Formats: sequence, C-alpha cells, structure tokens
Amino acid sequence: MATATLTPEVKQEINRLSQEKLIDHEVLEEFAEFVIKINHKSASKVKNKLNISDLKEAVYQRFKVKNTKELKQSNHFQMATDGMEKLDFRLKVTWEKLYRKFIGILPNEMNQEGYGCINGINVFQYFKPWQVFNLDPKTATKNEIKKAYYQLSKVYHPDNQKTGNREIFEQIELMYKSIIAGV
Repeated sequence: MATATLTPEVKQEINRLSQEKLIDHEVLEEFAEFVIKINHKSASKVKNKLNISDLKEAVYQRFKVKNTKELKQSNHFQMATDGMEKLDFRLKVTWEKLYRKFIGILPNEMNQEGYGCINGINVFQYFKPWQVFNLDPKTATKNEIKKAYYQLSKVYHPDNQKTGNREIFEQIELMYKSIIAGV
C-alpha cells in the first residue's frame, strides 16, 4: 500500500514502529498519507503572503479609489491616516501597514505565536480587542468582557514575577478600555 508521497524518513519510522509491534504497518501508512493530504490541502487553500498589488487593491477598495494618486487625494484617506508617520507608497511595508490598519490581519500573520501574541494576535501589530479577549462582539456581556480582561491582566500585569510584561499589559488595558467604552 506504500505510495510515493511518503518520504524515506517517514517510511523508516513506520517500519520501526511496526517492528516494535506498537501499531500495524498498514494503519501507520494510511495515517501518514492522510496527514500529508490534509496538510497539502490546507497549504493550498491558504495563500501565505499577499503581493504588493493585492495589498494595494484591498486598500483601494476600502477607500473606494482606483489608484494611488486617487488614494493620496482622498479626504477620507487623509483623515484616516492623520497622525501616522509619512507613508512611502513605493514600499511594500507601507501597504502592509495600511492593510493591517484598515483591512485586517495579513494571511501569513494569522495564528501568530511568540512575544506579544495572545489568541493568535500580535497585540503590537493589530488592535483587535475582541479576538485578543477571545469574545464575540455581538454576544459578549459586560461581565464576560471583565472576566476576559482580568484573566489576561493577571498573566501580564507587571507585578506578576513570572509572566508580567508592562508593554503587553498596557496594550491589553487599552483594548479593554476601548471595548468597555463601546458597550
């Protein structure tokens, strides 16, 4: 039943496990092929990175313009970016910054892990309080919001010797205040 989709390393591990009589050889091969198919389908569905033209098009649609010249002249865009540092529209990082601010999370930045990431969101890149607090904005009650905030603040409060972090705590606090102000 072995197929060409299994690497030599996987085949070797299957042989080792089946020799130790832990699991049937055929079952292991079927499982390995299943995992490879699932991973391949997932990888082909998710477009990891947007190219600069995709980023531009999304921003253009958001501000209902056709090109960069119209975008720069748009009063709506000027008001929305007032206070931001000078934008260099030749750079992809500028378009990524605009996408993050006005559209949403970049596909390759979903389910982030590491410093500053809570529930898959980097709190320094994105202001997504509902996702960070893992709440539904349509159904969350004030008590649920407070509970989520207190759980996160316990972890990141600067007085917590093990996991405290002032920068992350300040971001959580800012997100909490923005949610509560709108409730």
